[in-house]
Amino acid sequence: WGLLLLAAALGVTAAAHCPAPCVCDNLRAHVLCVNGSLTAIPDTIPELTRKLDLRGNSFVVIPAGAFLTTPYLTHLDLQHSKVERLEEGAFRGLGRLVYLNLASNGIALLYQESLDGLSSLQQLILEGNRIEEIQPGAFGHLGSLIILDLRSNALVYLPDMVFQGLQVLRWLRLSHNALHVLGNEAFAALPALRRLSLDHNELQALPGEALARLDGATWLDLGHNPITYVAEEALAMASLRNLFLNHASLQDVAPDAFARSPQLRILDLRENQLQGLPPLAGAGELVKVTLDGNPLLCSCLLRPFQMWLARARVQAEGACAAPPALRGRSLNSLKSPEMRCSRLRPPPNPTALPEQPRAAGSKQCPQGCVCSPDFHHGSCENRDLQEIPQDFPEDTRLLDLQRNPFRKVPPDAFPGLKELVSLYLQRCSIRVLHPGALRGLESLVYLYLTNNHLSTLAAAAFEGAPQLAYLDLDHNAFTRVPAGTFRLLPNLISLHLQHNVIGEVAEGDLAGARRLRWLYLAGNAIRHIAPAALAPTKMLEKLQLEGNHLSEVPTEALQGLPGLSELKLSQNPIKQIGDSVFLPVASSLQHLYLDNMGLERISPYAFTGLGPKIRSLYLESNKMNNIPDMSNFTGLEILNLQDVPFHCDCQLLPLHRWINKLNLRVGATCGSPAEAQGLKVKLSTTFQTCPGWGQGEAGEINKTKAGSKPSKKKRSGKSPARDFSKSRA
Repeated sequence: WGLLLLAAALGVTAAAHCPAPCVCDNLRAHVLCVNGSLTAIPDTIPELTRKLDLRGNSFVVIPAGAFLTTPYLTHLDLQHSKVERLEEGAFRGLGRLVYLNLASNGIALLYQESLDGLSSLQQLILEGNRIEEIQPGAFGHLGSLIILDLRSNALVYLPDMVFQGLQVLRWLRLSHNALHVLGNEAFAALPALRRLSLDHNELQALPGEALARLDGATWLDLGHNPITYVAEEALAMASLRNLFLNHASLQDVAPDAFARSPQLRILDLRENQLQGLPPLAGAGELVKVTLDGNPLLCSCLLRPFQMWLARARVQAEGACAAPPALRGRSLNSLKSPEMRCSRLRPPPNPTALPEQPRAAGSKQCPQGCVCSPDFHHGSCENRDLQEIPQDFPEDTRLLDLQRNPFRKVPPDAFPGLKELVSLYLQRCSIRVLHPGALRGLESLVYLYLTNNHLSTLAAAAFEGAPQLAYLDLDHNAFTRVPAGTFRLLPNLISLHLQHNVIGEVAEGDLAGARRLRWLYLAGNAIRHIAPAALAPTKMLEKLQLEGNHLSEVPTEALQGLPGLSELKLSQNPIKQIGDSVFLPVASSLQHLYLDNMGLERISPYAFTGLGPKIRSLYLESNKMNNIPDMSNFTGLEILNLQDVPFHCDCQLLPLHRWINKLNLRVGATCGSPAEAQGLKVKLSTTFQTCPGWGQGEAGEINKTKAGSKPSKKKRSGKSPARDFSKSRA
């Protein structure tokens, strides 16, 4: 406030420098540039701005020094802005920033200096990007960060010390990723962490060694992971009070599984496959165990557990599934004589696989390369090497060989690297991966082969790398999807084939890719997708097809994709969209991109089946002059209708009314008639001559012009069902 008063005394007004199409609130030092067409950060934002809202734009890249002219920012919102890359030093100069929201963008990689300069940042939201990998040191400059939100990204692996520098972090949110490999020291640098969310991942065993570094954590969520067994003393967290293992695949829990977590009070084991539990030794502070949704066998075999509950005064929630006489009875209501011995034998306890002794990594490093024993990294980047070097330390986990003219990857090219997780082979002029090229890389998760000259792939090239989850083949010379390649990759989750010259996706091309979740095919020449081409990928969540040659929505190919949440068809020459084209994915679709297509007509029933689940819809830069009824799209967070030449006559009145009831900036502009050209659909006065025009609507427009907020009723986003493309007032 002192700065603002000083500026006022000097005659400096933030509003005087407010860039179009932004709205500046000089009194509160807020600037809103929401749901616009900005492609670069405006350099005329008032210097004294404290809060800057840039949601819903199209920045793609945040360059170095993008905010140097606004050093007093404390809050910055960049949600839904199509950001794909943060250049090193992008936020340099924002030493006062405490809140940064980068949710729902397309960021894939965090570099070491991407977040440099944010020394005061307390909350960082990166939810809903496609971050596949975090380089150690990426958070090293965030010494004040309290909350880090990485939910709904594409993480499979967390390397050692990846969160180094976050000395005061209290809540780390990693839910809804695909994590199944955690370095033993992944959480070693988080002394203040109290809450860790690891639910909805792919962890097949409780990562006890990694979690043991969290001495102060009190809340741990591991629900919705395919964990089948909790072994002896599996969890050693001295301060843990709340543990969630619900909706996993648990079949058994060892008696002393939680003996080294003596403060545990709440244990949630709902919706597992447990027929019973043993008395839980060492859990002296436990007050509640939740077992609802388990097939509990209330026979004499459960008596020791029931007696322990009474003795330890632990509340148990759950009901018997068998025997029939006790089915539905709550655990708390049972008495020992009722729990009679059954002829059924309990299933044998699963035995935990013995941990393999870790080989002591040797300290050698090939000549001309750099090896980091602390991070287990090796790098020979841009050394003009003709052959792939060998003799790296055996505990190497990340190997960077990009920008060397290898031309080929021979068989057994990486001997002794059983712990290697990430392999970088970008820009290496590679034309062929020989069979057995990756043999022995049994821990490999990430393989980057972008910007090479590959046109075919033999399935045998991936023999011996069964854990591979991320395969990046962007910017190569493929003319078709390399069929048969994925049969030896049962864990493949993300496949990048963008910016090749693929002409079609044929049946059988994706055979074997049964766990694929993200398929990136943008920037090819695809004209046709066979009806059964995507059938093997029943777990697919994201399908990106922008920038191809499709002339229609591939409706038949979308059959059998019950989890598809994002579909990108931008920049395809689709001129018309017919009835019910999205019906096969209507129950799951959340984000739909139909922008920049030259679209001329959308059928009144094109969006049949779509509704409240839709969160973002992009229709900008098309040629139609009307759109279908979307009155039931009540969950919309982003709606972009910019650069669409709407014909603002009485047929458009239902759309005008609906837009007025949305609490969104949609950018809809009249293209005709002449007297309305260039006016916002929301504010156009051409509708005032239409039959049925009411005084209330005129009042709403006047309020909008005056800058006042619409009533709560008007902001609900709901309206009566109408067909925007056919109704006449």
